[in-house]
Amino acid sequence: MATQHQKDGGARTAASQREIQAGIDAGEGTQAKAKGERGAPVQAGVEDEPTNPMPEQHLQKPGNEHGLDVEPRFLAPGYVGSGKLQDMVAIVTGGDSGIGRAVAVLFAREGADVAVLYLDEHEDADATRGFVEAEGRRCITLAGDVRDAGFCNQAVEKVVGEFGRLDILVNNAAFQQHASRLEDITDEHLMMTLETNIGGYFHMARAVLPHMEKGACIINTSSETALFGNKQLLDYSATKGAINAFTMSLASNLLDRGIRVNAVAPGPVWTPLNPADKDAKSVATFGQDSDMRRPAQPEELSPAYVFLASPVTGSYVNGAILPVMGGPRG
Repeated sequence: MATQHQKDGGARTAASQREIQAGIDAGEGTQAKAKGERGAPVQAGVEDEPTNPMPEQHLQKPGNEHGLDVEPRFLAPGYVGSGKLQDMVAIVTGGDSGIGRAVAVLFAREGADVAVLYLDEHEDADATRGFVEAEGRRCITLAGDVRDAGFCNQAVEKVVGEFGRLDILVNNAAFQQHASRLEDITDEHLMMTLETNIGGYFHMARAVLPHMEKGACIINTSSETALFGNKQLLDYSATKGAINAFTMSLASNLLDRGIRVNAVAPGPVWTPLNPADKDAKSVATFGQDSDMRRPAQPEELSPAYVFLASPVTGSYVNGAILPVMGGPRG
């Protein structure tokens, strides 16, 4: 388990994130723009997912899933496991909630043991552990800040010590805070985004590689903003573009070692990340601009991670940026 110092580091970072959020909230008061009629949201899965309007809500950073009025769907009840990750071990950063929680659950359903790394959301992390264990697999939770290379190294050592091996890294932890103007992005805000979203990916990848063997893989969470940008997410979009370049570069670097590296690029997804970013009115219309006219649910993303992680399905997939955006423009 994480040391008290590491947990305190996560708490300090969470407090810093709330200060950045408060500065933006106080200076902007952004209001959602009225949207024209575009037809009903599209449902293309085995069951209908929640659609807009979502409840108006605004969460304190880093955002807790149990604080959302509409709980994200992550259990993927129609997904039947078939041993694609049998007896493998995975680390999922940001695994306490959102996409990370959904990935942890499906990895367990496919036979993997899972280590959940998270910042400061202890209640959510405990819940995720319970859902993984309900799938019949082992799970540990480790609190700390991926900006801290020391935490990343120690967390990986604890995972290997607990499970005896390491096969999969999912880099998923992220910081996002919108700003209408470049001048509103302080140095603290900028460094929080850079050090979390791309620095944390470097730290974790470097930490896991000494323990990975042929057949292992790294999966990075990118974003549609890496491809199309976002005028209110200048720093976040830049880091997601960097993640794409890092993914393709590391994929080439590790190819001869038999370690694959890929990324998933989601469109809008209903997780605590956006309600802990935008104002309440904007949250109510979140995802309406996507091609499907609604946000995805985490359970609609997690099968893509299984596909890339499993040597059964992804053995010839390397350096790919897999878009899961609900359409060509998200």
